[in-house]
Amino acid sequence: MIGRIVILNGANLNCLGRREPAIYGRKSMEQVMLELQQAYPDIHFTYYQSNHEGDLIDRLQEPLVESQKSKVESISGIVLNAGGYTHTSVALRDAVALCPVPVVEVHISDISKREPFRRVSLLTDVCAHTITGHGTDGYREAVQWLLDNTK
Repeated sequence: MIGRIVILNGANLNCLGRREPAIYGRKSMEQVMLELQQAYPDIHFTYYQSNHEGDLIDRLQEPLVESQKSKVESISGIVLNAGGYTHTSVALRDAVALCPVPVVEVHISDISKREPFRRVSLLTDVCAHTITGHGTDGYREAVQWLLDNTK
């Protein structure tokens, strides 16, 4: 049973809807979160965005800390769009590998068709699943994947 799903966004995703709309669309993250809550009213979503790598690592480590405590509603899975850190952060990769709950990697654009430096994800092989190039619908697809593949 899914308790809580964390939606975790990295650098520059606080500008979603305004940043390069031809690539990332016009929908804000607030709109995406509202749609998720409407589509999955029984799920408790927690949303966090940071432009700071260490903050993202701290959030990825929360389930590890929570597993040592007794929590009524522990984290069941994480949907991660690490933004530019996808291509550069070994530390973020290590945090995902350490995470005791499934992490689904999401990219709004198709990174395989972007600039050469964006085509490599350091996260894919340590994530439970990856969704790329489906626009902001990728967040919904990631949540559905977690529901279908976690107990």
